[in-house]
Amino acid sequence: MGVPSFYRWLVNRYPNVIVNAKEARAAGGEAINSSDPNPNGIEFDNLYLDMNGIIHPCFHPEDDQVTPPITFDEVFQSIFDYIDRLFQIVRPRKLLYLAIDGVAPRAKMNQQRSRRFRTAKDAGMAEAHEEMIRKEFEEEGRSVLPKLQSEVTDSNIITPGTEFMERLSKALHSYVRSRLNNDPGWKHIKVILSDANVPGEGEHKVMNFIRLQRNLPGYQPNTRHCLYGLDADLIMLALASHEPHFAILREEVTQVQRPSPSMQSLVKKPYQFLQIWTLREYLELDLRISDPPFAIDIEKIIDDFVLMCFFAGNDFLPHIPSLNINEGAIDLLISVYKEKFKSLGGYLVDMQKVKEKKASYMKLKRVEKFILEVGTYEVRIFKKRADLKERTIRSFMRKMANEQAAEDSSSLIRPLRDWHLENDPEGHASMPCEDRDVLENTKELQKKVKDYMQKQNDLYKQGLVSNDKVKLGLPGWKQCYYKEKFLVDDSESIRQELVKKYTEGLCWVLEYYFSGVPSWTWYYPYHYGPFASDFKGLGSTYMKFQMGAPFKPFDQLMAVLPPRSVSALPAPYWSLMTSEESNILDFYPADFEVDADGRRYLWQGTVKLPFINEERLLLETRKVEKELKVEDAKRNSERADLMFISQSLNLVPNLLLCNSMSARVPIDVVSAGLNGYVPWRSEEWENFSNEEDGILCVHYELPDTHPHIPLLLEEVELPEKSITEDDIVKTPLWHEYEGWEPPRDRLQIIQSKSVPELSNEETWRGVGSGPGFSAGRGRTNLRTAVPDTYSQPTFGPSNPNGGQAIKRQMSSYNSCIPRTRIPAEKDSSSGPSYGTRGPSYVAQRWEPSKSNQASWRRNEQVRESYVAQRPDGEPSKSNQAVWKSSQQERVLNTEHSGSSSTGSQMGRHGWWPPRRNAPSTNQECNPVSVGRGRGRGSPETPSVVGRGWGRGFPETPGVVGRGWGRGRGSPETAPSRGWGRGSAETQSIAEQGNSSQKRSGW
Repeated sequence: MGVPSFYRWLVNRYPNVIVNAKEARAAGGEAINSSDPNPNGIEFDNLYLDMNGIIHPCFHPEDDQVTPPITFDEVFQSIFDYIDRLFQIVRPRKLLYLAIDGVAPRAKMNQQRSRRFRTAKDAGMAEAHEEMIRKEFEEEGRSVLPKLQSEVTDSNIITPGTEFMERLSKALHSYVRSRLNNDPGWKHIKVILSDANVPGEGEHKVMNFIRLQRNLPGYQPNTRHCLYGLDADLIMLALASHEPHFAILREEVTQVQRPSPSMQSLVKKPYQFLQIWTLREYLELDLRISDPPFAIDIEKIIDDFVLMCFFAGNDFLPHIPSLNINEGAIDLLISVYKEKFKSLGGYLVDMQKVKEKKASYMKLKRVEKFILEVGTYEVRIFKKRADLKERTIRSFMRKMANEQAAEDSSSLIRPLRDWHLENDPEGHASMPCEDRDVLENTKELQKKVKDYMQKQNDLYKQGLVSNDKVKLGLPGWKQCYYKEKFLVDDSESIRQELVKKYTEGLCWVLEYYFSGVPSWTWYYPYHYGPFASDFKGLGSTYMKFQMGAPFKPFDQLMAVLPPRSVSALPAPYWSLMTSEESNILDFYPADFEVDADGRRYLWQGTVKLPFINEERLLLETRKVEKELKVEDAKRNSERADLMFISQSLNLVPNLLLCNSMSARVPIDVVSAGLNGYVPWRSEEWENFSNEEDGILCVHYELPDTHPHIPLLLEEVELPEKSITEDDIVKTPLWHEYEGWEPPRDRLQIIQSKSVPELSNEETWRGVGSGPGFSAGRGRTNLRTAVPDTYSQPTFGPSNPNGGQAIKRQMSSYNSCIPRTRIPAEKDSSSGPSYGTRGPSYVAQRWEPSKSNQASWRRNEQVRESYVAQRPDGEPSKSNQAVWKSSQQERVLNTEHSGSSSTGSQMGRHGWWPPRRNAPSTNQECNPVSVGRGRGRGSPETPSVVGRGWGRGFPETPGVVGRGWGRGRGSPETAPSRGWGRGSAETQSIAEQGNSSQKRSGW
């Protein structure tokens, strides 16, 4: 995945980089002509497809609404349909490049190995549980559908060297020939197929092609590129190419309609273009250095940004413990970079020196200063992470208690099978009764297996809520980390080794993204990374990579596949994985540890597998290679790319006139539009040339290796700029923000603007943090009402038709402190007894004396609830209070009007201020459910829209539920709205409430 969560972070911070792709629609059933002008208004020259981003969703669709394939041919047809649609969207005019993942560098194999072993383990657990449920159903006399015989049960076969990948390559040969002959949009383009027997990851093969083309004569600097793929690191690759006319095409995540049962293809989802030229504009403004010591080069700023993203995560190194993109890691890195740029002395990297010795392209002393400065925030990050985890656990425990209570009343819920029959869009009700039973039993079985696997991967549901041994942020956390993860007492020695290897890894990744593979054999030899505060002594690190050679396909299969997938290899290799006499059996443990310390889900954990020893592995595999059949030996060989061209193109005569039988034929860049060579081999020419269909297929070799120039080319024409300073949204850093994460939507965050200072006497109507109330009319659950409280017909349960407006005002003698919860005391002096299961809380607003805590009537359900109490007296005119923020005093006057019968729903709020300094009362209090309703606003975000929502409790199923309020704040503040709605159980909602808020001072 490259950099986890990077794409979501990017589009939230820089939303204008995304443009929805337009697709032409055929009229009257006619086929779409892909040679017509592009409906997106951009004519792309080259389209590159990272084929593994197509193969995987076609092989095992994640959407439950899609009928999964069961044969290889069905997978291939889905792949062809997928490519057709992408081609129709982009409509390249010169080149289509199909890149399938080949053998990866060793640095990537560690991640591939972990992922495949984990997949096999999960599949084994699911299969065993399914067998158990099938036996249970059989004992109960319930029939289910038999297991489908499928060729595509093991997704691990999507690896170079397998029979599936070999057949896919041949199928793509036929597909390309067919399209070149029959589709008018394909007739004048060249197609390059780089299949799984060409070493290298698919996206890196594409970028290597672009890098080697752009620095040679004949290359057009304004070539428009489009790359399709799902990996977020494609964005870094595109930035590192320094090609401005670059777009990345990917699917938009949306809800789709349920397809018909006969649908065998993928559900069509909308697509989006991510425009690299727009992203470059954003970065130029967002990473602007104030008062720079020298003229800033945006190309080098972009290179530094790529390095910072690698600190936040990549496929080749474990992440630094304190840097998580979901916790604002890149925001922090950018903030530190801009603040400390002048003290660092300049840029972090100089990628024009990428081929120089001793990794001089990385300024190690500057990188050390930079990452150590980031490390100063680690303790604050860990403490907030621990606080949020504690809140998550509390919320989870409440949820589990609610679910348990719901199960106790499950007899009121209709059986699932009945629901399926009544909501039957697929026509199952018309089936014979016996067939319907079999189908419903099968659905129930599948659901049980899915629920079981979800529970097995959720450590909280297994009761492991305290699985945090290290407890980052507490005293001694660093020593505890090294002792627990590396089993050493001398943390200093292991720290130095970790930092050295991690720094090597950063240099390896930089070279890989800017220049190509620096070493096929290097890898990071640990499961964990160092802390940011540990990066000391980088200047003394010496780096020299040995290029080595890529593994053969079968060797990679032996390095990454678990024993469960041994059938993907030829039979002679099986004993190496499974026999007790194998010399490398220790590479394939039957069980292994997944370290999910401090995590909730197993998939977030670290798979601790033994690292492959290359020498031992190759020694054993060379012994069995002699036993391979001819077709298997071909699958285990390294190949070159294939280029398909129509014989009508100008390129073909140049090749046909060549009489050399051994020399490489240089491609005429003028006629072909690309540089490179065609290696001439007579027997292969016979295999690939087909004069009958008019398509010529030849091997294609890239131009000779030369340094990549990480700069804009001369004569490049940059698009007109569309991003301004107003498009740069400033957000608080994650560890400084009090909530879960800072708001990032432009409706929530506006660029900082100056706000005039206002005295306490100056007030305005505005948006801000605070409780919002809504009152309405509905039926109260009499089991949870307090019969003796409020005998007035307007609020008492004796008069369900009564109604009266509720007003609440806060004044200066009732000051409140936010975010304080006080446990409720049960009132046992009057009324029936209350339940004792589970804690409850009361929001207090008056001096805690006598009846200053509300009576809480519990039913049998276990839950934690919140109650706001109302003093006795005239309910329409109540107390006033001053709201105090943690910074300056604010005065808030709130009015609400509406109707109420037996209770008032007050948008459910996560906190409520305590009461103090107010007259005490001996009167009983009417329990009112508190709901959540909070809008955030400050002088820095004056135009923020505040929204709130409320939800009724199952204890008060008929209570009110709807209200809205609007107001305006300072002169820059736009009108804002807030709303709340009751739960699904709420009935007879009929309330409209207005609120206006006044504040003075900040």
